[in-house]
Amino acid sequence: MQAWRRWAAMGVAMGVIGALLPMLGGHPRERRVTQEAPLRRMSEAPTVARPGPPDLAGLDLLHLQLRDHRVEASLEGGRTAELTLEPALQRTTKNLLQRYDVPEGGVVLMNVKSGALLVYASHVRNGEAFDVNARAEAPAASIFKLVTAAALLEKPGIGAQTEQCYRGGLSRIQAEELRDDPGLDRWCASLAMAMGKSINVVFARLARRWLTPDGLRATASSLGFGAPVPFAVPNEAARADLPADPLEFARAAAGFWHTTLSPLAAASLAQTIASGGVTYEPRIVRSVRENDETLWQAPHETVTVRRAMPARVANELTTMMLQTVASGSAYKAFRSERGTPFLPHIAVAGKTGTLARHEDERHYTWFVGFAPADRPEVAIATLVVNTPTWRIKGPQLAREVLRAYFAERGTPGVTAP
Repeated sequence: MQAWRRWAAMGVAMGVIGALLPMLGGHPRERRVTQEAPLRRMSEAPTVARPGPPDLAGLDLLHLQLRDHRVEASLEGGRTAELTLEPALQRTTKNLLQRYDVPEGGVVLMNVKSGALLVYASHVRNGEAFDVNARAEAPAASIFKLVTAAALLEKPGIGAQTEQCYRGGLSRIQAEELRDDPGLDRWCASLAMAMGKSINVVFARLARRWLTPDGLRATASSLGFGAPVPFAVPNEAARADLPADPLEFARAAAGFWHTTLSPLAAASLAQTIASGGVTYEPRIVRSVRENDETLWQAPHETVTVRRAMPARVANELTTMMLQTVASGSAYKAFRSERGTPFLPHIAVAGKTGTLARHEDERHYTWFVGFAPADRPEVAIATLVVNTPTWRIKGPQLAREVLRAYFAERGTPGVTAP
């Protein structure tokens, strides 16, 4: 409800929206190449208001009514919200979470061009249900490498093909592994390869050499960390507590601990990169009705929250993220046992993340990305929290949801899950 109140100041905001409309024209890929608005950190981002809908008190995204051609949610006072979710995709995703007996999981699928959510599915197997997508309890894990890479790419001379030699640091990082030593560093990787294969020590070394906690914190803030996502329901802010200690800072930059993320914020991060560095407001309410009367209809215009990074940086990040599915940590997840791609001729840009809290047997697996990478249509975030015994992880779940999306649209060679 608080989120809607921020949209109430219509008068001044219409001029702001009018100024932003030229930036919203064209295809997202074209915007990445041809448009470069001044970089604004979150603290400098303009406030964009729009005509506010009626009070959304009582909106509960855990209890949805899936009709044949629409998805609805009840509001207080006998009113009904029609949502932007696609009923077939929402139903398929909920079935996937149940079919694979996911202990805890969340899926957000967003239209890159409009910010409209097509899937918003949360699942908790045992105990009291809660909105997994709105909770930022999960460690960001290697998804935070996207933030570190964005900060690095703003440094002169650093790009996707920048090489860093290394040793060790695959599952943990020791202080001595951060020191360059040509005699001991047996392997070298480009920044793109390090993103695709999630090579921790490459990010740790580059972050320690080129970045500071304050600088990386500023980039994280631009990408949504530190504030809730502007959305129809309350959600927890992603967190980036970056320590001053050099070793711990390097570990945090590589995606170990000190950062948290919600699936909703993760999908917004993917949309930002897919849209050339511009963050749009995620939308889930299409209209509000009372009986047969429509009280409010969502405007068609996409609402821009901020420019989070230069288009050049978003392009480089896309190049790096392509490695994840093409040859990196999600290669097997997006292919059958015979090596056949589940999404033939569709390039997927993504990032995986994995961390475990062994003391309470919580194993977090992420996939965050968008597709098709050359002409983005949808951004996706999947989080699966498993016990030591599991049936599906975040990347496989993302693959199945993307299969459902492209099969629904009749994409050649793509079969439904």
